[in-house]
Amino acid sequence: MTDPAPAPDPTPGQVPGQVPDPAPGPAPARAHGQVPDPVRDRWREPMRRALDEAVRARENGDVPVGALVLGPGGEVIGSGHNAREAWGDPTAHAEIVAIRAAAGTLRGEWRLEGCTLLVTLEPCTMCAGAAVLSRLERVVYGAVDPKAGAAGSLWDVVRDRRLNHRPEVIHGVLADECGALLTDFFRASPNPG
Repeated sequence: MTDPAPAPDPTPGQVPGQVPDPAPGPAPARAHGQVPDPVRDRWREPMRRALDEAVRARENGDVPVGALVLGPGGEVIGSGHNAREAWGDPTAHAEIVAIRAAAGTLRGEWRLEGCTLLVTLEPCTMCAGAAVLSRLERVVYGAVDPKAGAAGSLWDVVRDRRLNHRPEVIHGVLADECGALLTDFFRASPNPG
């Protein structure tokens, strides 16, 4: 019996297990016969709902980030948006608010096994840690955060092999829309949070 062939090395700059970024530049129009990106397409509609949450944050003077937690069947079991300014709470990031809401829906069950966190901006270290500790199956995010992202850009907390749980990560879902909302907010805000 022969040993199986080793898995191929990731391409330069790719984290093992990470869905590679599409080719740089604008997304090509889908002509008849072109294969869509089913991995990201599956999450577009729920990401639009997370964008609605992000708009709520902006309306309250918070950085426009929104999040949803979907149950194993795809139903929304938690939602939230940044509320640091509104609540005066430094931990009131969209992800934390949505994860707490999901645990409440599950009547205090802290293990969110089989659940998916969707967020408009790559999670920070606190939120990435919460995703790991809550045992989420997957983290799906829109815009990359090169200054504080902890799901593959600056750090990769969610896939750190030293931790006991590593959610799947899918990035770039509606990235342009998610990024534009943030860019517009920071351009208009003289002293953003």
